[in-house]
Amino acid sequence: MGTRKIIHIDMDCFYAAVEVKYNPTLKGKAIAVGGRPEERSVICTASYEARKFGVKSAVSSYKALKLCPHLILIPPDFEKYHRESQAIQQIFSRFTKKIEPLSLDEAFLDVTDAPFFGGSASLIAMEIRKLIFHECALTASAGVAENKFLAKLASEWNKPNGQYVITPQAAPAFIKKVPVEKIFGVGKVTAQKLHSLKIFNCQDLQHFSIEELYHHLGSWGENLYYLCRGMDEREVETSSERKSFTVEYTYPQDLPDLEACLKKIPELYQEFRSRFLETDGNADAKITIKSLIVKIKFCNFKHTTVQQGISPLSPFPTLEQYSPLLHKAYARYCLPVRLLGLGVRLAPPCTSGKQLTLF
Repeated sequence: MGTRKIIHIDMDCFYAAVEVKYNPTLKGKAIAVGGRPEERSVICTASYEARKFGVKSAVSSYKALKLCPHLILIPPDFEKYHRESQAIQQIFSRFTKKIEPLSLDEAFLDVTDAPFFGGSASLIAMEIRKLIFHECALTASAGVAENKFLAKLASEWNKPNGQYVITPQAAPAFIKKVPVEKIFGVGKVTAQKLHSLKIFNCQDLQHFSIEELYHHLGSWGENLYYLCRGMDEREVETSSERKSFTVEYTYPQDLPDLEACLKKIPELYQEFRSRFLETDGNADAKITIKSLIVKIKFCNFKHTTVQQGISPLSPFPTLEQYSPLLHKAYARYCLPVRLLGLGVRLAPPCTSGKQLTLF
């Protein structure tokens, strides 16, 4: 098999950049997209001017305003972001059909067989970024490499509005200096475990055998053995199938008991039902629900999820089916509740069989 050519496109401060596009007076100012602090919201994204103060995604809106008192906080408008994302996706499709969107603001593209620019993935990435700027008035960064892992790393190298190429020849030297925190799937807990083993970058990881990494990290250790060497055989997945669909809400004040939670479920269920039918209910593929989900986060920040499998021939879940799951989830801690969520897990779409009954 020949060398693959993978591009990772990552929009720069996407939500914030879209807001500036629609309101140019915001240009050059410290802005962030997120809910109000009294709603216990978090930041979706922030402009580079705001990031200088430590404001970034996942930081609470309350903390963000403490870090940057002059921060302009803008409520998210996902309909607008989705519209801009679709325009960007259309630009991708001019160069390849092998597109794997990761979110509204980033995607992998396999251009191995693309005939444009003599097959140069670097020139294709440059053209895509140029088109995004001229047609959408937004900037994007790109990474080019022989696999998804390296391409994603490369896209972060020259941000914002930049591009970086990791050739197969340069990959071995490049990967050695990558911090373990940059490896997808390595969260805080795994990073701390690795640090305790004196492992801080991929070069440190390369000193360990598969057996040693498996001993310390289980099956995930085997993945790390290959990733720290820049090896990633994952294909660009063109299927956009959704594996789950949930609606969650964090309450400004904790719900004190189970009865209070039960009173909130009808409103949550109606939002879930309407959003599900809007986004998935009209899809051409057949949709099969595998199980129901109820999620709770308690006041001590511990969370739990309860699932209940249902028959693939069942009609759309009713409100009454979620109540027993809520009882079961709440009973695990019996504390005031900070967040409630409900939804479904989905089976892969099929082209034959019974269509999901929506009533």
